[in-house]
Amino acid sequence: MTRTLTVGVVGAGRVGAVVGAALNAAGHRVVAAAAVSAASRDRAARLLPEAAILPADEVARAADDLLLLAVPDDALGGVVAGLAVTGALRPGQIVAHTSGAHGLAVLGDVQGMALHPAMTFTGADADLDRLPGIAWGVTAADRAFATRLVADLGGIPEWIAEESRPLYHAALAHGANHLVTLVNEAADLLRAAGVEDTERVLGPLLRAALDNALHLGDAALTGPVSRGDAGTVAKHLDRMPADAVGTYLALARRTAGRAIASGRLRPQDAARLMDVLSRATVGSTR
Repeated sequence: MTRTLTVGVVGAGRVGAVVGAALNAAGHRVVAAAAVSAASRDRAARLLPEAAILPADEVARAADDLLLLAVPDDALGGVVAGLAVTGALRPGQIVAHTSGAHGLAVLGDVQGMALHPAMTFTGADADLDRLPGIAWGVTAADRAFATRLVADLGGIPEWIAEESRPLYHAALAHGANHLVTLVNEAADLLRAAGVEDTERVLGPLLRAALDNALHLGDAALTGPVSRGDAGTVAKHLDRMPADAVGTYLALARRTAGRAIASGRLRPQDAARLMDVLSRATVGSTR
């Protein structure tokens, strides 16, 4: 960016405070932030120490150049409408929101962009170290400005069409959010098997599996489902706690389908496996 932007942040949550801090680090000035909860106020004090904590409409009025809206997806439309009604938004000001699911339509007549970081956030200072090199899902009329802004944040723009925003966001949520659930369920099963240090067991395995999946696609599939080892899968289901069976079955069935489609598992070799999976029901194990 060739000039310093005066920025306001509405929503000093995990994403807003971190992106605001990154804008400060890039040479821009976050002058005001809206932080409602105690956690948000603490986060703003730590990551945006120079920003005045103000109501959302006053933050918008203080943001001469860029207003960053980092609020929950379902609240975004109401926030934009509320700011517009109060006259807090004005011509020449760019409004950028960080929602993955929304594009430009949620902004109505307001000039702006969708600026979604493809990253998971905890709201800790360490999040700043994860930003360089990440993709940002961008939908914008002014691509030149968006490109410069993303470059200031150390990222790479990935242009997402308005109608593709929900699918784009579903892909990231399915991959990242459900991965957390899957890893924690695997850790629970290990603890049930008597393993105390689950991170030591799972860490190397899951890092290798993720790396292989990203580089090799379905060719990275291994394990009893991809081999058609119906007996082993049946043993899994027999010993698995009932509350874990549903997730296991859903993923095993999907894995079998992908293994067959990619040619890694011949349909005739999958017959017994598919029979085991089709007969198993949630809650059928101990």
